[in-house]
Amino acid sequence: MTAAADATEAAELLAAVPLDQRVALVDPRFVGHVHALRLGLTDPRFAAAALPGALTAQPEARGALLRALRRAVVAVGAGSPVAPPGAEPVAEDRTVPGRLAVALDAEGTAVQRPELGSLTAAVPTDPEGRDAARAAVDAVDDEAVRLRSAVKAHDGFFTTYFISPYSRYIARWCARRGLTPNQVTTASLITALVAAGSAATGTRGGYVAAGVLLLLSFVLDCTDGQLARYSLQYSTMGAWLDATFDRAKEYAYYAGLALGAARGGSDDVWTLALGAMVLQACRHVVDFSFNEANHDAVSNTSPTAALSDKLDSVGWTVWLRRMIVLPIGERWAMIAVLTAATTPRVVFCALLIGCSLAACYTTAGRLLRSLTRKARRTDRAARALADLADSGPLAQAVAAVVRRPGGGFTAPLTALLASLLMVAAALFTPYGGWLVVGAAAVYTVLAGLAVSRPLKGALDWLVPPFFRAAEYCTVLVLAARSEVPHAVPAAFGLVSAVAYHHYDTVYRIRGGTGAPPQWLVRTIGGHEGRTLVVAVLAAVLIRSPELTTALTALAVAVALVVLVESIRFWVSSSAPAVHDEGELA
Repeated sequence: MTAAADATEAAELLAAVPLDQRVALVDPRFVGHVHALRLGLTDPRFAAAALPGALTAQPEARGALLRALRRAVVAVGAGSPVAPPGAEPVAEDRTVPGRLAVALDAEGTAVQRPELGSLTAAVPTDPEGRDAARAAVDAVDDEAVRLRSAVKAHDGFFTTYFISPYSRYIARWCARRGLTPNQVTTASLITALVAAGSAATGTRGGYVAAGVLLLLSFVLDCTDGQLARYSLQYSTMGAWLDATFDRAKEYAYYAGLALGAARGGSDDVWTLALGAMVLQACRHVVDFSFNEANHDAVSNTSPTAALSDKLDSVGWTVWLRRMIVLPIGERWAMIAVLTAATTPRVVFCALLIGCSLAACYTTAGRLLRSLTRKARRTDRAARALADLADSGPLAQAVAAVVRRPGGGFTAPLTALLASLLMVAAALFTPYGGWLVVGAAAVYTVLAGLAVSRPLKGALDWLVPPFFRAAEYCTVLVLAARSEVPHAVPAAFGLVSAVAYHHYDTVYRIRGGTGAPPQWLVRTIGGHEGRTLVVAVLAAVLIRSPELTTALTALAVAVALVVLVESIRFWVSSSAPAVHDEGELA
């Protein structure tokens, strides 16, 4: 920390700092909480940030800051103090950091201004104002606010009342010992994998240990985000790890339960395990698609949304509605308890029933909102839905040649028809026949028609979920009907690899960097291409053990291509650092 006597010296000091480092300007009269400065000056997610009397700039905003400061030197004159004293109170935007923040905004460099809540950040200019600011600082416990703000806003009931009351203290313990959120995230993954291994033993002791370890893994899963918010350690790698490890942990645990059932009681529940994974992935894509379709809608006149807002004003309805959707906390608690007390088959049956009810509730609400709202969907929303549809070269070729009628509900109806035809053919046609291959060809044509125009209709957000359900269910049904040993576990691996690609697409779109590159989508075939390949494999390798080998090889190929590109992207400097915010300070 270096003090500057005037604006000219401040500009010289800033220019001397290496260009790859963050810089900050703080008015020497600043009075406030340490955590207020921490929020304003150390958050790595923003190129520039400010609070009363303080301003920071990351390397990408250094040039704009230096230009603004030099303009201030010319306007005020060399030798002018950075914070000129005066008898009259000075408004907070009249400090040098405040005026520079305004100049950065005017130049086009966005300046983040964090919500401080009960924290104090002020620049008093007289003794009375300084005494008042210091009294405000003394009146609020800085550390208590920091702990409270580490907890994610709007969390589930189980997480809020059974995890966060103590996990925030674990986060503080980790911060004081220099542990990073990524290390805690990795520990959570390892704990979940050990839990999956315990479940795979197929013994009652193994199931009890698996349930306990799964809950411990969830505690660590909450802790990593709270540690990131507590210590403001946001990173691109952390965003990727936190976003993907939850899915990896849950699916690995499903596999462990299925292995344990087969080993402990010769009970084959692989089909149930894959069904649970398919259902959960489809639930998520419904949420993602709906949110992206309405991400920047220009208006919201839905009576359903108004009713939802009214219900949110009543405390008990908020918690009830959050529990009904079976979020990760409630879901993992249910899985852990049932694992310890019952059998894997009971766990999966309860999971399928609970997630089905939750899916019906959330999807019905989204349908009502979409049908009753009056909003114009933007080009960005249409692009996001097209990316989430994951159309490969075959569907894209159809879309380029044939155009479906525009308007109305033609896109979701076409996608629904395609999906029903594909799944019905997999379920009801004679296994091993070429009818399912013909159905896959028709599915490809209809899938291309569905995305041949921009997805801007009221229900066009249903197109990606229909395609996910068609692809995943086709793989599940054909593998289950084959009666080939280990075909369903191989299908589990294939759906896991494809689902990772779809989640990766969502996280990239959320971060504002767009979908994965087109070469990746073309290489792994798109949803219609993979569906067609699996249909051909089932027709060619009728009742043959080679079907398991083929599905396994396809799963490995997709996983390798997707993971290599995903890791390259998320560890690169262009990847976004995205984390959920905690409660307001």
